[in-house]
Amino acid sequence: MVDNKIKLEFLSKSQNEGFARVAVAAFISQLDPTVEELTDVKTAVSEAVTNSIIHGYENREDKMVKIEASIEKNEVTIVIADEGLGIEDVDQAMEPLYTSRPDLERSGMGFTVMESFMDSLQVESEKGKGTRIILKKKFNSI
Repeated sequence: MVDNKIKLEFLSKSQNEGFARVAVAAFISQLDPTVEELTDVKTAVSEAVTNSIIHGYENREDKMVKIEASIEKNEVTIVIADEGLGIEDVDQAMEPLYTSRPDLERSGMGFTVMESFMDSLQVESEKGKGTRIILKKKFNSI
């Protein structure tokens, strides 16, 4: 049973990455997270939104990024979705240091960062149809 839920939708502009991280942080604040937990979630959301903008939409600013976040007991689930290019090989994309955009001097650590800061990371993607990143984290403070 979901205790609370939000949906956000915003243009794929890099300026909106900051909005996304603050909005999700405000939503999860009801779970009374530590500063470290809050920072972890904000960083993971930032990486996922940046991936959608840079890789999914190739910096086109006229597309939409969607975020849904829900809380069930002491666990938050955050879904970041785009309808962009999709990922041809998810396993390869999740390898540390892999980047599909070396021309942009990307580090290739986005999925690794998300995985290290969250309890679970799931990536669903279809070439030409987009990507969904599902992040989960439990909080012990409740």
